[in-house]
Amino acid sequence: MSGIAFEIAARVGLARAGTLRLPRGAIRTPAFMPVGTAATVKAMLPESVAATGADVLLGNTYHLMLRPGAERVARLGGLHRFMNWQRPILTDSGGFQVMSLAGLRTLTEEGVTFRSHVDGSMHRLTPEASMEIQRLLGSDIVMAFDECTPHPATPEAAAASMRRSMRWAARSKAAFGDRPGHMLFGIQQGGVHGVLRQESAEALTAIGFDGYAIGGLAVGEGQAEMFRVLDTAPGMLPEDRPRYLMGVGKPADIVGAVRRGVDMFDCVLPTRSGRTGQALTRRGAVNLRNARHADDPRPLDQDCACPACRSYSRAYLHHVVKAGEIVASMLLTWHNLHYYQELMAGLRAAIAEGRLAGFAAAFEAERAGGDLEPV
Repeated sequence: MSGIAFEIAARVGLARAGTLRLPRGAIRTPAFMPVGTAATVKAMLPESVAATGADVLLGNTYHLMLRPGAERVARLGGLHRFMNWQRPILTDSGGFQVMSLAGLRTLTEEGVTFRSHVDGSMHRLTPEASMEIQRLLGSDIVMAFDECTPHPATPEAAAASMRRSMRWAARSKAAFGDRPGHMLFGIQQGGVHGVLRQESAEALTAIGFDGYAIGGLAVGEGQAEMFRVLDTAPGMLPEDRPRYLMGVGKPADIVGAVRRGVDMFDCVLPTRSGRTGQALTRRGAVNLRNARHADDPRPLDQDCACPACRSYSRAYLHHVVKAGEIVASMLLTWHNLHYYQELMAGLRAAIAEGRLAGFAAAFEAERAGGDLEPV
């Protein structure tokens, strides 16, 4: 991995804290990646995202290939220049979005043919096409093309889906080729079935990837079932490579997954919640639409240093949310991303200082206490 290194600096149980070094910058792990689906983190400027402490963003192959088009992005200097983000970018393969288009796609061994949700045009996405699109975008971390197994799925259906993904993983590796300074991650599948997860991990390890993702979770199985899978799935993957849990998640999901050996996360929750009037805080979720906030002069969280908490009252945030003002999405998204990055920094410090159990207990206790009493 030319110009790339993954260093684990501290451990507590299965949890790891370290650094993934890439030519465009270092990613402190455990890391949360804000989702920049269409070359933007919604309601945020790149400088604002960086100010929250984010080291890396996620871009979406499916959306970018449809609009504005990977070739156009390449002509304009690549995704980093296009969206004014000079730190690392991870792009997903497009597999999850395509698989979610159940009525608009046809799946074969070769790949997936689908109809664009933008204009109805027909497209074909294969492992080879996904690698080429991600090459044109210029992302630092490329994801292998896979089939995201739906939930629930019978063991037979999950096995067939996983094995197709493993064949696609081999094709992705061949198509990725030799790209110094760029990483290719394989994606473990197998649903909630441990024996299939083990088979998938062995297949991926035999192919050989720069990092490994755990896919097919956070698709409706619930936290208890997800944690049951994560009790063993991360440990099936190579110890010396980063482990990325795709599409997760809620703060409590992240804390639990870190304790089970996961290094990287992404989720639309903090940004989507910010656009719908919901703030995610150390005391749990706060719905700013509720009338109880209308006369509340207190900050959302007096211990938070984000602009929403530092400069505005709950009453003001309630007002702009109810009025549909754009600034509401901006302030609450900034707060939510700040909170997530603060959580990740807290996890990293707790692992480094050997106090992860105490950190997790305090995290759970504060959330259990609930929001402030109304004024």
